[in-house]
Amino acid sequence: MKAAVMYQKGGLPRYVDFAEPAVKGDDQVLVTVKAVAIKHLDKGRAAGNHYSSEAQPIDGKVIGGDAVCLLNNGTRVYGIGISGTLAEKATIYKSRIVKIPDGLDDATAAALPNAVTGAAMALKFKAEIKPDDVVLINGATGFTGRVAVQLAKYYGAKKVVVTGRNPRSLNYLLSIGADEVVSILQDDESFKSQLSAINAATPIDVVIDYLWGHTAEMILACLKGNGSFTNRVRYVSVGSMAGDIIQLSAANLRSVDLQITGSGLGAWSKQQVGQLFSNILPEAFELAVKGKLKVKVVEVKLADIAELWNLDVPDGKRLVVTI
Repeated sequence: MKAAVMYQKGGLPRYVDFAEPAVKGDDQVLVTVKAVAIKHLDKGRAAGNHYSSEAQPIDGKVIGGDAVCLLNNGTRVYGIGISGTLAEKATIYKSRIVKIPDGLDDATAAALPNAVTGAAMALKFKAEIKPDDVVLINGATGFTGRVAVQLAKYYGAKKVVVTGRNPRSLNYLLSIGADEVVSILQDDESFKSQLSAINAATPIDVVIDYLWGHTAEMILACLKGNGSFTNRVRYVSVGSMAGDIIQLSAANLRSVDLQITGSGLGAWSKQQVGQLFSNILPEAFELAVKGKLKVKVVEVKLADIAELWNLDVPDGKRLVVTI
């Protein structure tokens, strides 16, 4: 079979002939792959710098962690790969399959799950979003951030505040559910002044953070109390595009009813992951079919994987390989 194979961590995948994977357990099934989204997680694992990365086999490894694929009976499903999914064939877990509804194209179905996971698991289980919450999404102009804006409103948020760099993308977010935008291109004092004013007028209940780094330090400074009673703030770290380490004042923890947690692989319970596949992803697919969850993709071919691996996809779009 043809596949995208990584022979050296940090290198480029190669489009080569590779042995077809074999089913090795009752919870596995061999499928025909139709579409695979290229995500930061896939690139991080392939480069060996994600915390869930595995050792690189000497004879190479097919990359890709999930896929839209066909079962032997022709049923179209989204599944989690056991073998790498950027290939004509892959093995996936039977217990982690979601049927894809008619009316949803392969590329969109491939692009949605990682973003829905990165948004919904944080909003529902870590932030425990409630109706009428005010939600701040830090780094909302990326693909997952755009999904988070839409899901926050769908889950009942009264107000969604977003941050980002790209002015055009920030304006687009206003058309899909954001209520206020805060540019992180402005100087620190202006950023903090604007966000503090927003928090004073409509206290922030939830922060979903895809950036971390210095932006998180500024947001936490804006949430710092002055000795008065405060609302409970649930701060959820999902990504660290702006840096992995922050400085946190102890006064932040003492002056506001603040809960800081993370959402990612290893941070969810088995029951929560079960709900992801039984309820959350099927619901998101249906929202997309109805036009209530909108995403943008760039479709490419598997044969071009080496040239496209490091392609910079702008404006919150997702790169999807069709096979």
